[in-house]
Amino acid sequence: MILQALVNYYEKLEQRGDIAKPGYSYENVSYAINISENGELINIIPLKEEKSLGKKVASLPQRMKVPEHIKRASNVASNFLCDNSQYLLGIGKEEKAKRTAECFSAAQNLHLTILENVDGPAAYALRNFFKSWKPEYATQNQTIRDYYDDLLAGENLVFMVVGKTFAHEDINVLNAWDKYYQNKDTGRVMQCLVTGKEFPIERLHPAIKGIPGSQPAGASLVSFNEPAYASYGRDGEQGLNAPVSKYAAFAYGAALNYLLSDTKHRQIIGDMVVVFWADNADPVLQDWFMASINPNIDNDFILKEILKKAAAGEAVEEISLNTPFYILGLSPNAARVSVRFFLIDSFGNIINNIITHHERMNIIKAPYQKEYLSLNDLLFETVNPKSKNKSPSPLLSGSVLRAILTNAQYPESLYDAVIIRIRAEGNITRGRAAIIKAYLIKKYKEDISVSLNENCNSKPYVLGRLFSLLEQIQQAANPGINTTIKDRYFTSACTTPAVAFPNLLRLSSYHLSKLENKGLQITLNKELGKLMDKLDSEPFPSHLNLKEQGLFILGYYHQVQHRFTKKEEEEK
Repeated sequence: MILQALVNYYEKLEQRGDIAKPGYSYENVSYAINISENGELINIIPLKEEKSLGKKVASLPQRMKVPEHIKRASNVASNFLCDNSQYLLGIGKEEKAKRTAECFSAAQNLHLTILENVDGPAAYALRNFFKSWKPEYATQNQTIRDYYDDLLAGENLVFMVVGKTFAHEDINVLNAWDKYYQNKDTGRVMQCLVTGKEFPIERLHPAIKGIPGSQPAGASLVSFNEPAYASYGRDGEQGLNAPVSKYAAFAYGAALNYLLSDTKHRQIIGDMVVVFWADNADPVLQDWFMASINPNIDNDFILKEILKKAAAGEAVEEISLNTPFYILGLSPNAARVSVRFFLIDSFGNIINNIITHHERMNIIKAPYQKEYLSLNDLLFETVNPKSKNKSPSPLLSGSVLRAILTNAQYPESLYDAVIIRIRAEGNITRGRAAIIKAYLIKKYKEDISVSLNENCNSKPYVLGRLFSLLEQIQQAANPGINTTIKDRYFTSACTTPAVAFPNLLRLSSYHLSKLENKGLQITLNKELGKLMDKLDSEPFPSHLNLKEQGLFILGYYHQVQHRFTKKEEEEK
């Protein structure tokens, strides 16, 4: 189903001219080998461009459409017109001199074979170059010495003729490549599992690039490299184990690499990269999805518009909410790509699920904080700030995203991790409080408000409010105090109230007596009495379970935020 969806996406992109046709691919190119019409090396031309990456500026390769790159591991096989310096110039590390010579020889044979009897100045120049270039004398050339270290880095090079025309854009050269590509060994013809048609079957599937943590040359989504993995009668023929046609393999590989290269429409979460696309290949839906799953200051307004339109049941940018939408999560696994999840649903359902998630996460916050929390914001709340590795659990990231997109129960590991971090640090952030609120609403159908609910009589919630009030009393009696009861008693008050609260109430009596502001003393005493009235004859349970601890934390958080909000309003 994944491959079929990607092939359909490729065909729509190809119709629009947004992606390369069969026989071609988009590759990152760093340098051009500029040759004369007689095939002599003139110079090396850098092609990298300065681009902004957030606050930094980096020199990045140009992305060019060139003849399709083949998949190679340890074998020697040359690409046409675009490859690294080992193949196109015969330049490599000294310890690999023999292999470098084999690489250049492979490139030489390929280019001379394809360009034989081809007319035009570009074909003539290329033939002359490969006939006359001597790799053993390469370092005697000044322009090679100027870029020698860069050339050894293994980045892609292309050919340019007299500094004017790229060889991979010359019509005569391209016609020769098309003819060669169509007449290549077609392989065994079988029924393709993706298209259902009889086509030549691909033995080695395309390399998928852009997965964080995978090999730079790319990893395989589909591969069989041991006889033990082959089906009966398919041994010795890697691709025949699950026959996918050459066309389908090229199409799904091109589509997936296109999605992974589109930084505006992909989301990296921990060790996983998430790509997504609409069935009609319209990027507008990708824009809206990206804004909803990864809200930030720059696109908060888009999410607000989504919320408004979805609530009214309106179409998004004149596109039906019934449009099928695909979401694919991928992670690296040695030389292969692991599929973490693959979701298919209508765009409207997915957006509604995300909206419902944001509504559950809605909780009172400081005015300077952004409107919505992204998935990475939530996952970061589970990480120990003192840990050297600030990455969240890989398994947690995938399960949380699936829960959001399918409106399923949030994983218990998310809730447990947040409770553990709060008990360990005593730090209740907006994000952690939001996670607790959303989890309790989804799992227990709890009626939890965005801000302080003074009418709530839930004992754990009231105890959390009471603890916040006792902390306020201590701070009022000791202005500027560095260590409060929260630093010493929060964990015990949250887990074993019967142990902590009697002592805290005795301390509060002492703190109230110290207050010089009698008006404040009376006010705080009244608030303390109101909260104690909400508790029954046995106000302090011996133990609070995990659900009750979450309610305690929310009561504390709401009470603290209410105090700050009230203070800001009074100051205004």
